Amino acid sequence: MRDEGGAKTPLLEARQIRKNYGANEVLKGVDLLVAPRELVFLIGPSGSGKSTLLRCCNRLEEPTGGTLHMDGVDVLSPRTDINLMRRQIGMVFQSFNLYPHLTALKNVTLALRKVMKMSRAGAEARAMQNLELVGLADKAHAYPSQLSGGQQQRVAIARSLALEPKIMLMDEPTSALDPELVDSVLSVVKALRDRGMTMVIASHEMNFARDAADRVVFLDGGVIVEEGSAAAIFGNAQHERTRRFLRQIRH
Repeated sequence: MRDEGGAKTPLLEARQIRKNYGANEVLKGVDLLVAPRELVFLIGPSGSGKSTLLRCCNRLEEPTGGTLHMDGVDVLSPRTDINLMRRQIGMVFQSFNLYPHLTALKNVTLALRKVMKMSRAGAEARAMQNLELVGLADKAHAYPSQLSGGQQQRVAIARSLALEPKIMLMDEPTSALDPELVDSVLSVVKALRDRGMTMVIASHEMNFARDAADRVVFLDGGVIVEEGSAAAIFGNAQHERTRRFLRQIRH
């Protein structure tokens, strides 16, 4: 996606992002520009830097170098309120991170009450709207132990959505799920896409990426090897490294 020639201004603009852990350079100058309403899939082998890149985008990891702007705001500036910024950048993890002693409803309302200082009635109304969006309004009073893995992940998505973020980052949201539960989460992602939510998803769900992604970004060794439309990457990848990865993951 280009930001010149009349194209949309990026909502998320990460340039030359680097991340070192000691002598280990995990990200080696990655550029990631995401337009409003775009669904971008990050693909690549384990250890390629996908998760680290997502975590750098909301400063769960501090980049070693580079620049990061979210809706025009310098995310890395010491003057930026990072807690306010994180409310605009929703994050969904592999593990669901729900509080086991709280119901689905209370898991979703917690941040609304504590962070956004909403009234109990207001928080519960918004939480129910988002639980309904992910198809779990009828499970509002269930505890995580009473929910399947797919249902727990959908509650986690509802929790992020309730803060009304401008963009959602999802790190392997289906990797901890049994195969028969994956579709329930992917259907929520598809519904969010149809509603215009901007998303960046690191995932091994290649069939879903082929069907749903506006753009696919292939990372390996901490660099972007290739990116393009889903049709271009899956149907006519230009780099042998990309083609080899796709061959391996299909078997």
